[in-house]
Formats: sequence, structure tokens, C-alpha cells
Amino acid sequence: MNPFALSFLIMLVFVLAELLILKWLRKTPVPWRDVIFNLNSGHILMWVFRGVEVAAFGLLLHYANLHIVDRWPVAVQWVFAFFAWDLCFYWMHRLHHKFPLLWAVHVVHHQGEHFNLSLGVRNSWYSSLTNFPFIAILAVLGVPLEVFLVISSLHYSVQFYNHNALVNKSGFLDQFLVTPSHHRVHHGTDKRYINRNFGGTLLLWDKLFGSFQPELEGVEMRYGVKGMAPTHNPLLASNGKLFKWLRVRFPHWQSRGLFHVPELYIGIGGVILFGLVIYYVNHEAALAGAQQAILFALIFGGTLALGGLSDARRWGAIAWVGIALAMPLLFFGWYGARDAWGVVFLAALLVHGLDGARRLWWPAAAGTRA
Repeated sequence: MNPFALSFLIMLVFVLAELLILKWLRKTPVPWRDVIFNLNSGHILMWVFRGVEVAAFGLLLHYANLHIVDRWPVAVQWVFAFFAWDLCFYWMHRLHHKFPLLWAVHVVHHQGEHFNLSLGVRNSWYSSLTNFPFIAILAVLGVPLEVFLVISSLHYSVQFYNHNALVNKSGFLDQFLVTPSHHRVHHGTDKRYINRNFGGTLLLWDKLFGSFQPELEGVEMRYGVKGMAPTHNPLLASNGKLFKWLRVRFPHWQSRGLFHVPELYIGIGGVILFGLVIYYVNHEAALAGAQQAILFALIFGGTLALGGLSDARRWGAIAWVGIALAMPLLFFGWYGARDAWGVVFLAALLVHGLDGARRLWWPAAAGTRA
């Protein structure tokens, strides 16, 4: 398994482990609809745009490199990149809260109403694209591409950890790092918490630029975005606010009826789909052009279908069943997937699709309200 796919797998394991621990220790129900939106908010598309970000960084290195940083000793390059990337992230994050166009992209991350590790991977489809202008200076200064990739991955790992719901206070780490306590403040809807704690890893920038706010005793933590109805549809979440900013009416369609399924059914489907995202990331280079495009389209369609299913839309159920049945048949047959990971997740998807078909066409037997 390549390093990128492995990082996705580790992320999935930690997300699921945290949910089980919270359910066991705190008797907290698993908010499957929210969790699955977080996992499948568009990661197959985000993966492509992350590639665009890296490619653009490489182009700047080639054509606009001032060769300042890359002439320093290697150790100094790494230390500079660690602090400089975090500073760029701070201002990127802060300005995404200030300017309407950037907020229209970033708001997706704040719409999550449950603070847990899965929230750490909830993002807009376009987040890598709007992040790039803020880190482009690192390429111009000459930060090598491999240093940029490792340092950015390190910081993103810290930010993933900072969304966990298990850690209350972090002792002395709370003095100089952005910890879960500090980041809960950033996501809180209390007026004292709005537009505070923009840092990613180091607390230095919030303290230096006057945006730090410690967590207050006795203040109830509520999450989400006031005045915005939550949606589990990633198409609407990533584009609705942008259409509003452009003053264009977002296209929508009327559902002919509601279709309810248990949250656990959505949870299982979402985990299977994310497993196939990992499969795609791991096999992308080996897939032929048409196979890669079809697998990408089916996974992306699956994210939209799961969103519709989470919003109790009949079209979501129909689309999910169609994709869940088509993908295994296509890839067992045409592509001939035989590796263990592909077989397990494609077979699980087929079973899940068959169960969905049962719920659609025999709702009384499945105990489903149609």
C-alpha cells in the first residue's frame, strides 16, 4: 500500500476507533449521517485538487524559484518550512473567515455539528485550490517539493488530532500548541469564540496576532454555523454558499418522496465507500485510463447518492443501489479485481447494494418507511 493510501487507512481506523470509544465510555450515540458526510464530503475530488496544488507548487519551483531556501543547510530548510508553512496556514485560515468568497469555501468545515476526528477531514471540494495562493510563497522562496509535502502532511496530521473528542486538556502542551481544547473554541458558536484560534499547529501565531481565546469554564460548547440548516448533500454543501455569493440560484430538484433508512445502514455504506477511495488512491497509477475514470466517477457518484440517502431522498436510495450493484459487477468482470482489499470492499458494496434494493422494493419486509 502506498504512503498516501496508508495515511487514509490510518485516518479511517482512528475515526472508527474514536466513535466506538465514545459510545462505550460516554454512551454517546454515533451520529452516522454527520460522520459519513465528513468522510465522504468529496475526498475523491479533493484528492485530485490536492494533486493540482502539488503540481502548481512544482511549476512555481521550476519557473519562479528565487533559490533562497534551497541554498541553506538541509536542517535549516526543514525548520524554516515547519514554521513558515504554519504561518501561511494561519493567515490562510484567518482570511477564509474574513472574505465572503473564501468563507463560502471554508464554511463546509464548520457546518459539522459534532466535534470528533471525522470533523477533521470534512472539507470543501475546493479547499486545496483556495489554500494554494497562501503557500505559493514557499515555492517562490525555494522550499523543495519533498520538504513541502512532508511538512504539510505533518501539520495536517496534527490538525486531524486536534479534532478528537476524547482529550479534554493537554497539560503543558496547551501553552504552545493548538490542542483539542483550543480548537473546540474555534468551532464553538458562542459569541466569545467566533473568529478565534485560527492556528494549525503552533499557538504562537494566535498569541502574536491577537486572536487567541482559551476555552472558558461554564460555557456550553455548541457546534455548526448559526443560521444555516445542515445538509448531508456534498454537492449542496460545497457549492450552495458559492452560488449565493455569485448571486446565482442553486439548481435543485424536488424529490417525489422521502425514503428513510437506519443511520447504521448509511454508516456501513459510507465506510465501504471510503474503503474504495483508499483502493483508488492505492491503485490510481496502475489503472488504465478508462478504468480509472469510471472508478472515479462511480465513487464520486456514490458520495452524492449517500448524501441524498442521508437526507432521506428516494433518488439517493435509487442512485446508491444502482452504483453499489454496478461497481462490483463492473470491476470483478471487466477490470478483474483480485487483490484482497478490492475483493473485500467490492463484495461488501455488492451485499450493501442488495440490501438497499430490498429496502427499496420491499420496504415493509425491511422495516423501512418509504
